[in-house]
Amino acid sequence: MTRRYVIHLPVVAVDLPTAQRLARVIGRWTLIMPWADPGETTVSAEDAQGVRHRVFCDLRMPGGRRCLLHTDHDGPCARRLRR
Repeated sequence: MTRRYVIHLPVVAVDLPTAQRLARVIGRWTLIMPWADPGETTVSAEDAQGVRHRVFCDLRMPGGRRCLLHTDHDGPCARRLRR
């Protein structure tokens, strides 16, 4: 079995919605790298890092790719933001 490593990149935000928004931007940006898995992105309070909040829906779509809309989106899953 090949060993994998996960990179944890702390970025500070003033509140949960801002942290989730920033994490979504960073996660979508990482799509240019095929080894990145932004669907697993979470945020937590600095003093409660065991309590994590998902930032992407992350449900599997046809073809095995994951939904990259926010966790509580309305409508069908998608790989791109709706305009």
